[in-house]
Amino acid sequence: MVAPRSILIPFAVVSVGTLLAGCGGSSSKSPTKAPSQSSPPPTTAAAPPPAASTQGSASGPLTAEAQSAAAGDIPDNQVFLTFRDSAAGFSMQYPEGWAQRGSGSDVAFQDKSNVVHVVVSSGQPLGLAGVRGDLARLKTATPSFRAQAPSVVTISSKPAVKVVYTTESKPSPVTGKRVTLVVDRYYLAHGDKRAVVDLGAPRGVDNVDAYRLIIQSFRWK
Repeated sequence: MVAPRSILIPFAVVSVGTLLAGCGGSSSKSPTKAPSQSSPPPTTAAAPPPAASTQGSASGPLTAEAQSAAAGDIPDNQVFLTFRDSAAGFSMQYPEGWAQRGSGSDVAFQDKSNVVHVVVSSGQPLGLAGVRGDLARLKTATPSFRAQAPSVVTISSKPAVKVVYTTESKPSPVTGKRVTLVVDRYYLAHGDKRAVVDLGAPRGVDNVDAYRLIIQSFRWK
């Protein structure tokens, strides 16, 4: 420290459509950084209500709420768990203690205004041209959307496309200030499946190392 119209739903920070209900994944300990006492994986009951679009080939952009709760950097001694989603066919690490919402092809993990959101759909890899088209769609749906040029990266020894984008919340009714969310977005593909992974944090929060660990842990099953 990375179309359908977005719908802002306050949940501390992020909104981008409607999450699927239920529990389709499972979590297990991963001794990635530091040992910790045994704790159960987060459940949908404990999480605030983030949202994620599952329409089309990719999710809408993450957007912040003007009155979102503050969040600091992910600590260096953070312990990570492994989330295994048999329904969507992937696994990925996430920070222990973060709340989970959704399952299957649409799942998110959140701590205050830090969020990790994964949407899996069917389809072939988009490539740079396809990603540019998707960015144009996102800009039309969300006027505050600003994206850097997409680039090809390597995730778990496989090619992927990365985009860094920002969005702004509506002005706070009290202060008039806006919250800017900075998001690393990754387009991954395997066979006839595609995944869009968004790793978002408020501007000024440094989650670079933790988010790099998370995205590099992504595995197709």
